[in-house]
Amino acid sequence: MPTTTSSASGLEAFSANERLLSPEDKALAECLIAENQHHLYSGWKNPGVDDDKKLAFLKCLRSADQSYPGGLPGYIKNARVLLAAAATGSNPYEGYTPEQPDIVDLSGFGADYAAAEEAGLAAFAHTAVVIVAGGLGERLGYNGIKLDIPVEVTQDTTYLAHYASVIRAASHKLGRRIPLVIMTSMDTNAGTLATLAANNNFGLEADQITILRQELVPALADIDAHLALENPCELIMKPHGHGDIHMLLHSTGTAKKLAQDGVRYLLFVQDTNGQAFNAALAAIGVSEQRGFDFNSIAVNRVPGEAVGGVTTLVKPGSPNLTINVEYNQLDPLLRATVSPEGDVPNERGFSRFPGNINLLVIRMEPYLRVLESSQGIIAEFVNPKFADASRTSFKKPARLETMMQDLPKLFTSGEKVGVTIFDRAWCFSACKNNLTEAADKAAKNGPPESASSAENDYYLAGRMKLRFAGMAVTDEPEIPICGIPFTPGPRVILRPSFALTLAEVNERIKGGTISGASTLVLDGDVRLENVSVSGGASLVISAVPGARVTVKNLNVSSGPGYLLEQLSADEMASADVPEYLRIRGYRITDRGAKKFVVGEEGRWEIDAGGVRRAG
Repeated sequence: MPTTTSSASGLEAFSANERLLSPEDKALAECLIAENQHHLYSGWKNPGVDDDKKLAFLKCLRSADQSYPGGLPGYIKNARVLLAAAATGSNPYEGYTPEQPDIVDLSGFGADYAAAEEAGLAAFAHTAVVIVAGGLGERLGYNGIKLDIPVEVTQDTTYLAHYASVIRAASHKLGRRIPLVIMTSMDTNAGTLATLAANNNFGLEADQITILRQELVPALADIDAHLALENPCELIMKPHGHGDIHMLLHSTGTAKKLAQDGVRYLLFVQDTNGQAFNAALAAIGVSEQRGFDFNSIAVNRVPGEAVGGVTTLVKPGSPNLTINVEYNQLDPLLRATVSPEGDVPNERGFSRFPGNINLLVIRMEPYLRVLESSQGIIAEFVNPKFADASRTSFKKPARLETMMQDLPKLFTSGEKVGVTIFDRAWCFSACKNNLTEAADKAAKNGPPESASSAENDYYLAGRMKLRFAGMAVTDEPEIPICGIPFTPGPRVILRPSFALTLAEVNERIKGGTISGASTLVLDGDVRLENVSVSGGASLVISAVPGARVTVKNLNVSSGPGYLLEQLSADEMASADVPEYLRIRGYRITDRGAKKFVVGEEGRWEIDAGGVRRAG
């Protein structure tokens, strides 16, 4: 917390050490002192004592000033306004009435879904993918960047590898390199760069990838927005929130460059949602069809769950505002307006407002206009924990924050905001909770959102695709693993190189069956005709680009193939077992999967007799 020394002592210490300051440092210091931040310098010792710490402190101030539009004085002024509102307990939604947003429901497959996905695939050629990846996996029990966590451990595909495979396959199919932007943080930047380098960018071109590093912002000590110090010459810095992606896209010129290169849409994805691209193309297609400038990909929300609700807020004399209302604000808003009972279920058992999952499609043209007018700062907020009823001091330092989904708060020119609802397991399965937290959520019938539940849903999406194409799929009975429900099979992995859309899956799967704890992996231009996999067997077929493989009347029913094995208590406690397995509670081991790898271009056929070149 800041010291309580007088302004005079701060000025005296500053003046005594003035020789350490560059002209830039001096100008910044004068601005900060003008904003009543004398305490930043009051703890400085006499010249020659701890000068290295003073210089490091000055460097930190410069960096924070340069990374925030309007500099530190702008940050302090914004903080004072928001803190004053927080102190009075003002209701940000005073006078607003919540109504249903403009919703397109694609939670089931059908003609509307197919049309949206077809339109979205074409528009994906003019889309850039933006991954917000500032977090480590510590909450999961994983000591590394979350992008390095495998989305599945049958073949150990990491989240970043999975996302890159979608972009690579789509770029190849559409004949246009799809840009990838990754927002890192101080915690994840080095690890992300190292992972990309070690994996040759997962097959993407180096200039196809842009890395934007998020900086921290100073913490706030009290209602007067004094910047908080841990010790003299040590500023407390905190994350500013994932809304910084908008500021970085603007301040680095990345958004403008993407637009110049023909990008019309931005798809924003969180770092560990392996289901995102199942729905992304259809959502982009909806934006094309309906003219949405901002499209929230959403799910049906269970009342009371810790997921914000997307609502249209209506207020006489003000433009309608379609935004995410955080779950802790939604219930009181409903009670005060349209629902005295609060956040209660509708006739289908869901909340009347769809759940926000931070998966967004934004049209580039209005986005650039908003960025220019706001300098990329998206609707900051502050959430101080007050120490007492006076509401002037804090239990711990606060900070200004932003959320990327709050962009519509800045829409002032009639921009069109909509929501597209998808089946939850199809589009959203976060990997964020450790096994203990996940098991507790599962016991309360909530989504566990663990590494294991995310992998479970990843395989489920594969089964959903097979069922859509007409294959008979019989699930193995669900079992608990560390208290979290898991379906042992069939475990289905359909790589993006096999199919990007449901229409492609339908084209490439004809009949057949799969059942029990079996595994099917398809990679490349592969077509199945009346293929059966059963009895815990595993079938893996991969084809290089330029090869087309047709598999006819093949029956795979012998051998354990990929075997799921729960970890013992000793293994769960052993540092010799990789963390990415311990955060799941199981491993999947290849005990003899049947594999066909076609490494030459051309047309090939596989039947019960083996592989042969098609005539």
